[in-house]
Amino acid sequence: MRRGVRTSGRLDPNTVWERYAVPNVWSSWSPQIRGVEASGPRIVDGMTGLVHGPVGVLISFEVLRVDEVRRWWSWRVHAGPVVLRLEHEVLVRPDGGSDTTLEVDGPALVVLAYLPLARIALRNLVTT
Repeated sequence: MRRGVRTSGRLDPNTVWERYAVPNVWSSWSPQIRGVEASGPRIVDGMTGLVHGPVGVLISFEVLRVDEVRRWWSWRVHAGPVVLRLEHEVLVRPDGGSDTTLEVDGPALVVLAYLPLARIALRNLVTT
């Protein structure tokens, strides 16, 4: 199943992109992330790592593709047998703020359970 979410906020697109591009700051805007171990300081094609979630959940990831100019990136995450592919993009709003989009592809129950959490995180990403 593939589903998406879009949020809008007052932060400028470059700031929002930088908050995506540096894994060590993901936990500052995503409440379901407790920490990140990544193979580098900034997302790049082929980067790998672990996301630490609540109650000891570990999610391995691989960044598939990054387009800095377009402010777009995709990654694949694994939690046990569950695999999701996520695509993110940061868009410029006419008022100087930004929109961010997320497309998630994976098992229907997991995608539907994840989207409300993702919406909260993305709202934080573009507003705080």
